[in-house]
Amino acid sequence: MSKKTSYLLGIILTIILGTILYYFLCCSICCGQESCGHKKDETKSAVTPEIKDATRNAFMIKDANSDFNIKMNDNFNFKTSNFSILDPVSQDVDKGVLKLKDYLLANPSKDIEITGFYKSDEVNNSAYPNLGLARANSVKNYLVLHDIPSKQIDTYGKLNNDINPDVNSTLFGPLEFGILTTDASDASYMEALEKVCDAVRANPLVLHFKTGQAAINLSSEQRQKIADISHCVDKLGVKIQVVGHTDNTGDAANNVVLGLKRADFAKGYLTRNGILEGNIETSSKGQTEPIADNATDEGKAENRRTVITIN
Repeated sequence: MSKKTSYLLGIILTIILGTILYYFLCCSICCGQESCGHKKDETKSAVTPEIKDATRNAFMIKDANSDFNIKMNDNFNFKTSNFSILDPVSQDVDKGVLKLKDYLLANPSKDIEITGFYKSDEVNNSAYPNLGLARANSVKNYLVLHDIPSKQIDTYGKLNNDINPDVNSTLFGPLEFGILTTDASDASYMEALEKVCDAVRANPLVLHFKTGQAAINLSSEQRQKIADISHCVDKLGVKIQVVGHTDNTGDAANNVVLGLKRADFAKGYLTRNGILEGNIETSSKGQTEPIADNATDEGKAENRRTVITIN
């Protein structure tokens, strides 16, 4: 074979080998090109979220000390980052609530415990320390409206990241129920509760905001105080007192009206957060009870306040 022929064969073999390598290594050579199907598949798998089956908790209540037992496939449902019960509540759940009412009224030493669940990625827009407690209180109000005494209802909140919503962001029954038998001779619980309620009376919740404000941003301490106030109302039958105050700007009579508007706004905030309207009383002191010097802007800001306590 001549030298020229060998040279031509070498060129041909080089072209063939290069074509083969290009074909098999396309994605490493043409990465980022739309024609690269393998690259497309990699991108798809990287952004496709994991789809989890929605958790569906049944409405179950069982008393370990008796034969009382309720189990319904339906339950109270909620949207994620929300504490309002979704309508409609099923007829089966209402039948269970009626059965629970009859049982509790016949057994005053029994309490229903409601634990609301929440996920760590949910936004807590309630006035309570966590969204689970807010959901439990919504269910509590539903039971109270169906003639179950609030004194026989205990509410709690619990983090539970094992609950999953459906594709429409609905959480099906993010709750747990139990029956507690109380000991009438044990006064420790009521004594502890009285201390909590006395602490609220001595150091009430004070809010500073403008009338017409759309939302109230609460600290963790203030959220806990609202939870304590709600508990005192449920267990002791006390009323919430919401009193509006103003600075001394303007007419004294008009400031009484302004203070009442502030109290009514705070009342609306509490009712939107699951405290029954009938448990809240509003009034106004106007400019008559300042806590700071009205001669300064800072003092006036302190005097423009709404005080929330219990009687």
